[in-house]
Amino acid sequence: MTKMRRFPTLFAALFLLLAATCSQAQDWAKARLDASPRHHEYVSLKHDTRTLQAFVVYPEVKEKAPVVILIHEIFGLSDWAKEMADELAAEGFIVVAPDLLSGYGPNGGGSSEFPSQDATVKAVSGLDPAGVLADLDAAADYGKHIPAANGKIAVVGFCWGGGKSFAFAANRKDLSAAFVFYGPGPADVSTIVAPVYGFYAGNDARIGATLPATTDAMKAAGKFYEPATYDGAGHGFMRAGEDPANTNPANKIAREQGFTRLVKLLHELKPAQATNSNAPSHPAAQASKAAEKLCHDSTQIGSVS
Repeated sequence: MTKMRRFPTLFAALFLLLAATCSQAQDWAKARLDASPRHHEYVSLKHDTRTLQAFVVYPEVKEKAPVVILIHEIFGLSDWAKEMADELAAEGFIVVAPDLLSGYGPNGGGSSEFPSQDATVKAVSGLDPAGVLADLDAAADYGKHIPAANGKIAVVGFCWGGGKSFAFAANRKDLSAAFVFYGPGPADVSTIVAPVYGFYAGNDARIGATLPATTDAMKAAGKFYEPATYDGAGHGFMRAGEDPANTNPANKIAREQGFTRLVKLLHELKPAQATNSNAPSHPAAQASKAAEKLCHDSTQIGSVS
């Protein structure tokens, strides 16, 4: 009898412990963000009948800076996504990170209003691809008109956002570059103008299996695509490599090497080859819908090991 009475108590305690662990999963990211000396702000971006919230971080620099549109993981605009935005700003870039769940959360809120990670993942997975591209267009349009911006604009995405970064490159003609972290490519790459740089995990066969087809498609279309694969790392290494609880040393190495490569390439950005984006189209919307299932959810071509 005593054992039976104890079981619910022990179960409840275990549940509370697991819940606390999940809620504190990114406390380290929030602590770093709170300690940042850089200017953070939230802005409302409007397009059509929709209002989109975006997290914006400014670098402490003297000259005008390039703008980076940061696309969050399938976990929404998390503390880690905002902390990554701050890290890029520390390197001299203005970062605009739209919350693509704006208005879709409980009580009309965004990413922070969802009650659990599972609910957030489900909501992001259900986003309309054309709607996501329209939101990203709004973020890019805003970034182009920031007074402190120098006119160069790039997009970087992680996991689900990596696939969206690739899709956005097929949609937006005035990008200086697109950076894809462990996300699949769109089915149609023919409209891509900007160079695309990939960052992939060696221990991520689900996404790695898509690379040959993406490489072939980019080469056949005469597009620049330079993928890099980091041996031993797992999917999500940019976040996992920072997490104090990470137990895979390869994630930390991949994170450090990937970040160094990203920053170097961002500093080498050139003006976009095409600047007319007054009427952006969405040719990648249908392809993106299929590709996102793969990720929680150039005439020049290179491979970096």
